Amino acid sequence: MSSLESALAAGSVLCLGLVVFAYIGYPILIWCFARLFGRNEVSPVIGEDQLPSVSLLIAAHNEEKDVEQRILNGLALDYPKGKLEIVIASDGSTDRTNEIVRRYADRGVRLLDFPQRRGKSSVLNDAFDQLSHPLVALSDANTSFDRDSIKRLASWFADESIGVVCGRLILSDPATGKNVDSVYWKYETFLKICESKLGALLGSNGGIYMMRKSLFKKIAPNTIVDDFVIPLSARQETGCRIIYDRSAVAYEETPASITSEFRRRSRIGAGGFQSIGQLWGLLHPKHGWVSFTFLSHKILRWMCPFFLIGALLMTLPLIHHPVFMALLLVQVVFYGSSLLAGYLPTEPRFLRYFKLGTMFTMMNAGLLVGFFRWLLWEQNGTWSRTERTPETKPVA
Repeated sequence: MSSLESALAAGSVLCLGLVVFAYIGYPILIWCFARLFGRNEVSPVIGEDQLPSVSLLIAAHNEEKDVEQRILNGLALDYPKGKLEIVIASDGSTDRTNEIVRRYADRGVRLLDFPQRRGKSSVLNDAFDQLSHPLVALSDANTSFDRDSIKRLASWFADESIGVVCGRLILSDPATGKNVDSVYWKYETFLKICESKLGALLGSNGGIYMMRKSLFKKIAPNTIVDDFVIPLSARQETGCRIIYDRSAVAYEETPASITSEFRRRSRIGAGGFQSIGQLWGLLHPKHGWVSFTFLSHKILRWMCPFFLIGALLMTLPLIHHPVFMALLLVQVVFYGSSLLAGYLPTEPRFLRYFKLGTMFTMMNAGLLVGFFRWLLWEQNGTWSRTERTPETKPVA
């Protein structure tokens, strides 16, 4: 094997090794570290009279199908009267969203009507200045909370070192309403639990998290993944702790089509690459475990599309070697089977495991598209409602 071939072989193996580490090696390591060095956090026990006041902030754009349900869900939450305000920040909505929100003004629901559509980040920047309470719970119009979720999140803030608390988001099927937490989503939840034990949780679930209003730092108007940037900016600036509480539960429907899901993932991909420039300081070792999790869980993961392409391209000139011919065939078969598995039904249940390859391939394709959207400035901070169901369902 020539020196060039040796370099290509080493590069191919390195690329595949980094992908394996990002998806398999890192979870094993973070689990081991959490077992050895982590701690199981317990929420402080406080009386209802000690619970702090909370503003529930929901940014919305043309959410007439969901916003009333979201308001009713908020009004039904188990929280001391007078200590919870519900604020809907409307980003240039042109449908009946504002009209629906105004119906509930006499029940304490506030509308912040921003007539010009500027994007969620700009809306959040302006809305935070108009909130009344020291804690802010952020959520989406298509999300619903368990009755005790706000109470569970708020109780953590009796500990002054805690700045952000992330709840657990459960996905449901848009047609049946059944819980469809996929293997991949459970995998991500597992990582959140381990990272939280180490005090190194990365970002939040946009559908359910709470933070101290005083820690909010205005974000760039074109910020795409605000639920990632806002908590980590607070962590970067103040060193506050970010906690994951799986007992504080919210529910959200999955997108109704693969196209919608791919569009969502490419948007998240663009936001991920954008956030590196905003949060690169977290890579400094002074941030402890956060620097390790940010590099391993996020940056390496976002780079995987390039590792996969690099491995494929560097294997091609080496196919006259049996080992690399086999390696090329494995890659081609994997991508081909991933494409076919996308057409398999979801029942019986075991067929879902064949879709993991589809999820992996689609996610990395979405990241790749997101990278070029970010590079070419084709993605901004505005968002469109993701279609889920044609009709809303009653709030439980």
